Amino acid sequence: MSDIPQSYRSKKVVQKLEAKLKSEFKVKGLPFGNPIFIRIFKEEKQLEVWVKKDAHFYLFKKYPICFFSGDLGPKTKQGDQQSPEGFYFVKPNQLNPWSKFHLAFNIGYPNQYDRKNNYTGSAIMVHGNCVSIGCYAMTDPIIEEIYTIANSSFENHQAFFRVNIFPFRMTKARMNQEKNNDWHPFWVNLKEGYDWFEDKKTPPNVELIKNRYSFN
Repeated sequence: MSDIPQSYRSKKVVQKLEAKLKSEFKVKGLPFGNPIFIRIFKEEKQLEVWVKKDAHFYLFKKYPICFFSGDLGPKTKQGDQQSPEGFYFVKPNQLNPWSKFHLAFNIGYPNQYDRKNNYTGSAIMVHGNCVSIGCYAMTDPIIEEIYTIANSSFENHQAFFRVNIFPFRMTKARMNQEKNNDWHPFWVNLKEGYDWFEDKKTPPNVELIKNRYSFN
């Protein structure tokens, strides 16, 4: 696709990793270049890459997050040093092959929900270099893999991929531990989207209805 941004650095990384990743995908029975879906869990410091095969998505790999800033809970304003939580999507033009943090993609914060709540901030990335103020930072080798996978899905005409960001794995037991947290009502809404994917293994379409996330 002509609208996929490229740099000398990103081309070199893709060339270096494509064969390795194709082999890893094949071992898992997954087609390289198929649509992807990403989930992020703050508490566990994990980023998951899921790949579509037939009607469902299958886990390709869990990657450790090197660093994110702030606590559990969403980003609400510029400079709060919080990393966002919620439902985002990434189009090809959100890739940043020129990032000063090696390679990056913009998650799309603020989304419609964030804007409706007057949350502020911008340029929230998943990137390399293992440093962050509001972003999700990976090691350089890991962002290279994720970036190459994303690039391949765009080259194969995926229009966008979803990024779902949660404070923790939203089991009933873990949610009960947070029932007195100020963010509990927000997390109850996030759990609806979490449960949808856990049940159907396909990410829901996310809309904003009456100032809350709605899933279908």
